[in-house]
Amino acid sequence: MSDAGSAIPNVTVQVKGTSIGTATDSSGNFTLRVPDVNSVLVFSSVGYTEKEEALNGQTELAIVMVTSSQSLEQVVVIGYGTARKRDLTGSVASVKGDELAKQPVQTATQALQGKVAGVQVIGSGEPNANPSVRLRGTGSVLAGVNPLYVVDGVLTDDIRNINNADILTMDILKDASTSAIYGVRGANGVIIITTKKGRSGKTTFNYSGSVAVKEATNLVDMAGEQQYAGYLNEASNYYGSGANLIDPAKLVGNNTDWYDAILQKAYQQSHNLSMSGGNERFLFFMSGGYLADEGIQKGNKFERFTLRSNNEYTLNKWIKFNSQISYTRGDANEPVFDAFSNAYRASPYVASKIGDKYGNTSLAGNVSNPLLSIDKNYSNVITNRIQGNFGIDLKPIKDLTIRSALNFDLNYFKKTGYSYPYLSDTSTFLENGGNQSRTASTLTVEKNDFSTLIWDNTATYAKTFDKHNLTVLAGFVAEKFKANNFNGTALNVPQNMDQWYLDAGTAGSQTVVNTGDLRTRLSYLGRINYGFDSRYLVTATFRADGSSKFGSGQRYGYFPSAAIGWTITEEAFMENQQAFDLLKLRLGYGAKGNDNISSNEFLSVATQNLPYYFPSGSPSAIQGITFDKAFDPNIRWEITKEINIGLDFAILKNKLSGTIDLYDKKTDNALIDIGLSGVVFDADSRYITNATTISNKGIELSLNWNDKIGADWTYSLNGNVAYNKNNIEELNGGQPLAGGAVHNYFSTRTDNDRPIASYYVLQAAGIFQNQAEIDASAQPNARAGDLIYLDLSGPEGTPDGVINDFDRAFSGSYQPKVTYGLNGNVSYKNIDLSFGSFGLAGAKIYNGKKAARGANQLTDNVEASVAKNRWTPNNPNTNVPRANASALPASTYFVESGDFFRLNNLTVGYTVKSSWLERAKVSNCRFYLSAQNLFTITPYSGFTPEILTVDPGNPRNASLAQGVDLNTYPSVRTYVLGLNLSF
Repeated sequence: MSDAGSAIPNVTVQVKGTSIGTATDSSGNFTLRVPDVNSVLVFSSVGYTEKEEALNGQTELAIVMVTSSQSLEQVVVIGYGTARKRDLTGSVASVKGDELAKQPVQTATQALQGKVAGVQVIGSGEPNANPSVRLRGTGSVLAGVNPLYVVDGVLTDDIRNINNADILTMDILKDASTSAIYGVRGANGVIIITTKKGRSGKTTFNYSGSVAVKEATNLVDMAGEQQYAGYLNEASNYYGSGANLIDPAKLVGNNTDWYDAILQKAYQQSHNLSMSGGNERFLFFMSGGYLADEGIQKGNKFERFTLRSNNEYTLNKWIKFNSQISYTRGDANEPVFDAFSNAYRASPYVASKIGDKYGNTSLAGNVSNPLLSIDKNYSNVITNRIQGNFGIDLKPIKDLTIRSALNFDLNYFKKTGYSYPYLSDTSTFLENGGNQSRTASTLTVEKNDFSTLIWDNTATYAKTFDKHNLTVLAGFVAEKFKANNFNGTALNVPQNMDQWYLDAGTAGSQTVVNTGDLRTRLSYLGRINYGFDSRYLVTATFRADGSSKFGSGQRYGYFPSAAIGWTITEEAFMENQQAFDLLKLRLGYGAKGNDNISSNEFLSVATQNLPYYFPSGSPSAIQGITFDKAFDPNIRWEITKEINIGLDFAILKNKLSGTIDLYDKKTDNALIDIGLSGVVFDADSRYITNATTISNKGIELSLNWNDKIGADWTYSLNGNVAYNKNNIEELNGGQPLAGGAVHNYFSTRTDNDRPIASYYVLQAAGIFQNQAEIDASAQPNARAGDLIYLDLSGPEGTPDGVINDFDRAFSGSYQPKVTYGLNGNVSYKNIDLSFGSFGLAGAKIYNGKKAARGANQLTDNVEASVAKNRWTPNNPNTNVPRANASALPASTYFVESGDFFRLNNLTVGYTVKSSWLERAKVSNCRFYLSAQNLFTITPYSGFTPEILTVDPGNPRNASLAQGVDLNTYPSVRTYVLGLNLSF
C-alpha cells in the first residue's frame, strides 16, 4: 500500500538479481514463487521510491511504499541507454504513455501539446495529419525542423504508425548534451518512444475503446447573398466600371452557406486489445488496434489497423534475445484542400446542389463549386508499414553488456488519384459543372517504396564501487536508406474503379516517371557517465558521422558534448536545512548536426536530349545536354551548438518540484538558397550552400505539485512556460529569401536580424477619409476609404512620394515568443478528472484567405464582418477599407495576432468496483467522458491559430511560408465516450 494507506495496483515485484517477477492486482495483492526463502524482493512503481525487502523465510509481506519526489527515481531513456532521472545532467522531459492515451488523437505528438516546456506542437483537424513539432524554436530554413523520433531503437521522422495505447513512455531530449549522441540526426532534438513490454506473472488482457463525434469549430461567418451583392455592387458602382457586378434578379433566396455544404459531423471509433505476461524465461506483449476517423470534410476519412509483438527471451544469465515488431495499414481518402478556400470565396447566391445538379458558380464569374470539386475528385492513399528490430544482449563478464540489434522500417505507399469528367450547360444549374467542365478523366498513380535498415552495435560497462558509479558506452551504427518512386498518369481512363489502370487510358496519353534514392551513414559513438556519492555527476559523449549526402571532402562530421551536475542537497552543509528536498545544478554544452536535405545537392545533374539551335536561326535542332542546376561541391551539414544551464528543485516535502533551464542554441553554417546570375542560369535560379547562422535563445520553467487530502482525495497540477527568441544572425553572402506568396504578393522575408519567415509587408496606417488626405499622400490614385500605406523608402526612412515594394517593413512572424501549458488531475475514490490546456503569445498570422479574395475573380465573397463594417461616408470610424473587387497588396491589414489559449482536453472517469467484477476476473473497469479542443480563446479571425504549413513537393516553400493561412483544415472539437478494461 501507499504511505497514504491506499492500495497500489500494477507494482512490479521482482526477485533481485533474476528476471522472476510479477505485478500487484487492483487491490495491491500479489503471489510469487521464489527460488529461495531468503530471496530479496524489489518493489517498484512510477511515483514511488523503489524498495527492497528480504524475505528471511516469510511467506506474507505488508509493504508500504513512499511517494518519491516527482518520480526522481524513475528511469528515463537517454539514447542507447537509460539513467535515473535523479542522475541526469541534461535537459530531459518524460511523459507517461497513459497520459498520452487519454486524448482522442491519432498521433502521440499531438497529445504532447502543452505538457513539456519548450515543445511546440502544431496540430491539424485533418485525419492522419502529421503534426509539426518544434523543440526550442526553429533551427533551420531548408534542412528540416522536426525532431528525430526513436521508436524502440528505430530512427524515423514519422510516428503516425504508432498506436498510442502501445506507448509506455515518451522521453524528450531537448538540449545538445543529451541529443548529441545522435549526431547528425539530433539537431532539432530527439523524442524517444518506448513501447510496452511483458511482465513476469499471470497473463493479463487490456481493452480500451471509444466512440466519438467531431465537429468543426470557429468557422468564419461569410456574407449572405444580400450583403454580398451590396458589397460588390458598391465596389463597382462607386469605384469601378459603374455597372452592377451582381444582377439583383439573381438573388432568389439560396443564401448558400458553403461551409455547411462541404462539411459534416464526423464520427470516430477506436478499439485496442493487448495481452501481456511471461515467466523468468520469456516475456511477451501483443496488441492489436483499429482506428476509424471520418474527417469533417465530406468524403474525407481515415482507417488504421495496427499489430504489435514485443518479446524477450532469456536463454541464460549471459544471453538474452529480444524483438519488437509492428505492422500498420493505413487507408485514407484525402480531403480536397482547395475546397476550403473556394468555400470562403464562392458566391452565396448560387445553390450548392439541387437534386443531381450542381450550382454553376462559374456563371457568377466566381471560383469553382467546392462541393463539385469534392465529389468529382478522388484521392486515396494506402500505406503498409513494418517497423521493428531484432536484438541480442550478451553479458560475457559481470558489469559488461554487449548489444547488437538490426532495426528496420519498411514503408509501402500507394496513392491513387482520379479526376472524374463532367459536362456543363449554360443555365444557373448544370448537369455536372459550369465552366468547371472536364471533358477527359485523369488517373494518377503514385507508388513509393522506402526501406531503412540500421545496425546498432554497442558495448556498455556499468560498475558501482564505494561511492562511485561509472557507465561507459561505445559502439558503431550503420544505416542504409533506399527508395523507389513511381509516378504515372493517363487520360480517359474509364470511371469504373476496377479499370483504373494506366494502360486503360487513351493510347499515347500515358506519362511515367520512375526515380530512386540511396543514401548511407556510418557512425561511431561513445559516452561516459560518472557519479560520485550522488553529488557530482559528469556526462561526456562523442559521435562521428559519415554521410553519403555530402562529397568526399565533407563526408564526416564530429559531434562532442559534455555536461556536469551538482546535487547540492547531498552536501554536508545542507544536512540540517529544511527548505529544499532537492537542489541540483546542471551545466551542459554540445554540438549536433542536421543533414536533412536531398541526396544529390552536392552533385551537378545533367539534363539530356534537349533541342539546341545553333547557329542562331538554324532550322534544325541538335540534341544537347544542359546543366540546369547549380551546386556547391563543398556543401556540408548544419552544426548546432548549444549551452544549457539548468536547476532542478523540490520543496515542501517533495510536494512542489520544478526545473528551470536557460539555453543558447546557435546553428552555424545553416543551409540557405543563394541566387545566381541570369547570364548563365535562369534569373530565378538558386543553389543550396552553407551561408547563414540561426540562433534560438530562451528560458524554460516547469512546476509540478502533487498532494493528497485524507485517504480519498489526491490531486496534481503541473504548468510550464517557455520564452524563445529566434533570429537570423548572419547571411554570409546569402540573399534574403521571399516566401508565403499569395497570388502575386510575397508576404514573408527571411533576412538578417529577424526570425525565420518574418512578414515583410506594407504598413497600413489607417484609412483615407477625404481627397485632401489623398493629395497630401504618396497614393495620388487612392480613393476615400482606401488603406493608407506608410511611405518609408526614401533615405533614412524619409518619404519619397511613391508606394512600392521598397516601403515594406518587418511586421512579426509565426515564431511565438512564449509557449505555455497547464495540466491537472484530481481523483476522489472511484472518480477521476483531468484537464490539459496550452497556448502561446507573440506569434502573428498572415490571413492569406482574406488577402487572396478578388485576386483573380472580381466576384469573390467577403467575410460578414467586412461587409458589415466596411468604410462608407456614413461609417468612417472603422479599420475596414471600402468595398473593392480587387486584390489588395500585402500589408499589415492582413497580419493578425496568433495568440491563443486552448482548453485542449477535459476528461471525467468513473472506475467501477464490485464483487461480481472480481468474480469475473476483471481487475479494472473504467468508463469516461472526454472533450478534446473544448474551446479556444484567440483574437485571430480565421479557423484556427494553429497553421500547419506543409508542402510535400517542396519543403523549402513550407519553411518560408510559416503562418500564412490559405487552405488550413478547420479545427475540430471531439466528444468521446470510452471504456478501459483489464482482466
